[in-house]
Amino acid sequence: MLTYTESHIEQSALRVFADLGYEVLHGPDIAPDQPGAERESYKDVVLRQRLDQAIRHLNPGLPADAYDEALRRVLHTESPSLVENNRRFHRLFCEGVPVEIRRPDGRTSGEHVRLVDFEKPENNDWAVVNQFTIKEGKKTRRPDILVFVNGLPLGVIELKSLTDEHATVESAYHQIQTYKQELTELFVYNGVNVLSDSMWARIGSLTAPLERYMPWRTVDGTDLVPLNQLQLEPLLRGVFEPGRFLDLLRNFVVFHESDAGLIKILGAYHQFHAARTALEQTIEATQPEGDRRAGVVWHTQGSGKSLTMTFFAGKVIADKAMNNPTLVVLTDRNDLDDQLFSTFAKSKELLRQTPVQAASRDHLKELLQVASGGVVFTTIQKFFPDDKFARHPLLSERENIVVIADEAHRSQYGFVEGFARHMRNALPNASFIGFTGTPVELEDKSTRTVFGDYISIYDIEQAIEDNATVPIYYESRLARLHLDDQVLEDLDDAFDRLTEDTEDETRERLKAENVALESIAANPHRVDLIADDLLAHFDRRTEALEGKAMVVCISREACVAMYEAIVRRRPEWNNDDDALGGIKVIMTGDASDPSNFQPHLRSKSRRDAVGRRFKDPDDGLKMVIVCDMWLTGFDAPCAHTMYIDKPMKGHTLMQAVARVNRVFRDKPGGLVVDYIGIANSLREALRTYTESGGKGRPKLDLDEAVEVMLKQFEIVQNMLHGFDYAPFIEGTCTHPGQLIADAANFILDLEDGRERFKHEVSKLSRAYALAGAHERAKAIHDEVAFFQQVRGLLAKVAPGIVQKRRDVEQAVKQLVSQAISTDEVIDILGLAGIERPDISILSDQFLKDVANLRQKNLAIELLRKIIEEELHHRARQNLVQSRTFSEMLRDAVVRFQNRSLETAEMVQELMELARKVREAIDRDDDLGLSPEELAFYDALSQSESAREIMGDTTLRQMAVELTRLVRGNVSIDWSARDSAQAKLRTLIKRFLRRYGYPPDQAKIAMDTVLEQADLFGDEWAEDALEATADAAEPASDYPFALVPADQARPFENCVPLLDLKVAAGHFSAPQTVAEFSTGLILNPDTTWVALPDHLNPRPGFFVARVVGDSMNRRIPPGSYCLFRLDPGGSRQGKVVLASHHDIQDPWLGAGYTVKIYRSTKTHADDGTWHHAEIRLEPDSTNPAHEPIVLSDAEEGEFRVVAELVGVLG
Repeated sequence: MLTYTESHIEQSALRVFADLGYEVLHGPDIAPDQPGAERESYKDVVLRQRLDQAIRHLNPGLPADAYDEALRRVLHTESPSLVENNRRFHRLFCEGVPVEIRRPDGRTSGEHVRLVDFEKPENNDWAVVNQFTIKEGKKTRRPDILVFVNGLPLGVIELKSLTDEHATVESAYHQIQTYKQELTELFVYNGVNVLSDSMWARIGSLTAPLERYMPWRTVDGTDLVPLNQLQLEPLLRGVFEPGRFLDLLRNFVVFHESDAGLIKILGAYHQFHAARTALEQTIEATQPEGDRRAGVVWHTQGSGKSLTMTFFAGKVIADKAMNNPTLVVLTDRNDLDDQLFSTFAKSKELLRQTPVQAASRDHLKELLQVASGGVVFTTIQKFFPDDKFARHPLLSERENIVVIADEAHRSQYGFVEGFARHMRNALPNASFIGFTGTPVELEDKSTRTVFGDYISIYDIEQAIEDNATVPIYYESRLARLHLDDQVLEDLDDAFDRLTEDTEDETRERLKAENVALESIAANPHRVDLIADDLLAHFDRRTEALEGKAMVVCISREACVAMYEAIVRRRPEWNNDDDALGGIKVIMTGDASDPSNFQPHLRSKSRRDAVGRRFKDPDDGLKMVIVCDMWLTGFDAPCAHTMYIDKPMKGHTLMQAVARVNRVFRDKPGGLVVDYIGIANSLREALRTYTESGGKGRPKLDLDEAVEVMLKQFEIVQNMLHGFDYAPFIEGTCTHPGQLIADAANFILDLEDGRERFKHEVSKLSRAYALAGAHERAKAIHDEVAFFQQVRGLLAKVAPGIVQKRRDVEQAVKQLVSQAISTDEVIDILGLAGIERPDISILSDQFLKDVANLRQKNLAIELLRKIIEEELHHRARQNLVQSRTFSEMLRDAVVRFQNRSLETAEMVQELMELARKVREAIDRDDDLGLSPEELAFYDALSQSESAREIMGDTTLRQMAVELTRLVRGNVSIDWSARDSAQAKLRTLIKRFLRRYGYPPDQAKIAMDTVLEQADLFGDEWAEDALEATADAAEPASDYPFALVPADQARPFENCVPLLDLKVAAGHFSAPQTVAEFSTGLILNPDTTWVALPDHLNPRPGFFVARVVGDSMNRRIPPGSYCLFRLDPGGSRQGKVVLASHHDIQDPWLGAGYTVKIYRSTKTHADDGTWHHAEIRLEPDSTNPAHEPIVLSDAEEGEFRVVAELVGVLG
């Protein structure tokens, strides 16, 4: 059967890279010790020769020591922080490596050595490598594809199979996180990471969480790839085309300090192409024949508009055609000026300068005169003359000034009051570009006159598809307040007057209307009603969805009144300390404000501190009350609900509600709750949005989410049709856990019931998280909780490999029903009264207990799960065994699904299979083979004819020898290296021929042996590499630190070093070690040793020195080794420390040796057994070493003292 595996995806990706002009290399071909080696060691992640050649090629004429110094600085790291080292490298990559050069005349000068040619991408060395093995410390990893530019590993691509349900983009993300922890050197140079299973493809930065890995849905910025098409190839072509890739890394990467530390931000595709298009339009607008209008960029709120502006600014500054421009970033309010300025200021490395805020009109004029350019922030007020009828004074006639307006709208900038005229008077030759999160009204001709038409649109539909934002839902709760009819009528009248088109109205009349509305809205009875409803709503909302809320009030007085009403109901939320409390008011004021305002008046730094608390999902600050502040430019992704009690319209309204559309974990959407009647304003905003060409709806009615929830609820409910779970809902069930187990058992009787139920309940949980605060959701709360509990139990007994828990936390929460306590975990074993065995889950008693479960379908699923997990674990240790039992399991499952087996018969069949698996695990002791030898024994004996011809004794002997043969011929990358595979294949062929193995079975045996060797190979190769590395290190007195006696905490921070020299040959001369007879009760003169970080001291651990070379494949001569005293369990195939006593004079002590332990047993008719023979085998490159064979008569003189834990050096 043809399957689309990870290997197929990898080869397909490599073909795309070849098409883009990359050299495609196979990792093993350039590995150390190969003819085409490009690395000295598996630790090397940089292709040093390529980097060195690129440096010399791109920087001709420099002295040799300058090239060497540049190379040294690139390869050297300075910080213990990976992200800091990555930022340092990014700076070197973009700006060049600063070096000092001594001139022939003795003078010194500074130069920057270029690492890459950004202007001519073809001048660089482009390569991709697959299966590139890296060893760092004790870890060996092999990323799927690495992208190299001039020998620098700038891209990591992790691929997963399209058809394997467990091989997901999420699992690829987890693999990248593992690489980051274990291969830190590789990620010092990291530019981008790509995750894909071919269908789905995502790109992210070094620090991006999973939800910030984004699609790249266009190649050149023109056409979008539909979501139902394969996404990997468009991403590869869109990102890794050489010119675009260098542009992305140079101009669309910023490092920002955050509360969580330093983060790296990578531009998304809509930001990348918008900034490039905007630069082209700006250059055209600034030409002598240009019209000074660069256009409008409309990117929906929450999609990173501030960063898009920053990326655009960086490109304008860097472009030579702009001739050191001055950028004037324009906002309409000081708080917005501060917010946007903060984003730019954090990105000063990208901007190559520090932006400046103009303090006054004179300061602005001074800044605009600087010929070397700059980034200047200012507000529109500085472009209005003191006398509004006067002409604005000239500020600058320079032609390379670009005015970047944030939220470019007529109403935002007051075009009707002469803004455009004043700007032109002040900056007659400047060019203008507008950025907005909401569309420009069709009738707004003034905005187009100043800025031009749209040059980039990223609308709501696209943002939601890309998971750049989440949808916003709307719920009106005005009718639920039960207000007096007259109050409602007065409220409606005042609202209508305030929000009607007021272009020709005086500000004085508007102010009066607003005062009237404020008075009605702040009615104490009304505020109390809202507080009651709001808290009840928020409690239900947060029961289903983790997050926070913003409350928007009409005035500062209303904010304080709402705060006081809420804390009367939630006194535990009240606290004047900014660092404590569950609710805060965000507003400004001064000492003249009323006394009850004063606790809420904060400086900017204090407001920022509260903001950090609100943005932290784990902080106890659950709610903030605002009037004007934080409604634009403030991002708190964990905020999922906005309660609005303030009239707003147009883009102001759209900007405000967008506070809840930020992506956070698995948040399904934001909710806007209306207490004042903004529905008409929202409809008007929707009309403007659609008429402007935007796709997707700015807001969805919550009723729609409720209908989706109820429809999904009905689907799940129907799956349990015929099963009575009413006692759970009614609270009359005395054993809710048993009822949940019975329901799971019922679901398992349906066709594909488990997977369908899990899928449908997941959809229901997300729908409930959106609509859970709605009245109609209350009625189904306990049933949804029940369904979730059943789903949880089904997930626990689901066969298959347990997936690694998501690093990304979830926002959608498990509902808690009164029928079951919050800490009660539904455990099918516990329900049945089955104790979890400490030793083996395949014991007879355990299997019997499972078989006796009342819920037979659950018993079947549990047995399947146990067997599959055991077989998955065994697959690496014994391929033949795992395949045999897996086929037996599959056959049983198919027969059960076809109803050839009844439920009871299936239980018995699975129990019998489990027993066979257990017996197979115990075979190594009976055969006298180690687990590795047993695996090769099974590979050789899988043929019945081979067993008859060769005989069991010969096959066992072959297995032992074959294990040594394979172990001695594996190395790092051997399984991926054709030459190493061919060599091992030849050796195995000769080996089989030498033993007279049946020729007709030789190929099958050889292929199986190679497959099994592949499973053991990496571990054995690492052992060999470590032994080589250890042997190469210069000797010292001790390869570890000694711990002074007064600092020693035995077996907590240290273990003893025993005065014992162990022979790695025959038994050593007799030595007396009192500690062995006293169980490591030590004396005051004991020497204490600190273990390496990856080893934890434990009781029974000790260190001793091994001399001789009979174990030099594993233990270099003279090494200090860590042992564990009196090990339990099977010793077959393990490296042990053994003693042998002279029975004539036992007080002389014992001789000691380190060897591989093997034994054969003789079984008596009465069921007892004894050792027929004990063999202590060497593992050496020296063929002179012979096994030590101990007969039955000598057994009393022999003892296994300890087991080898590891070689310390």
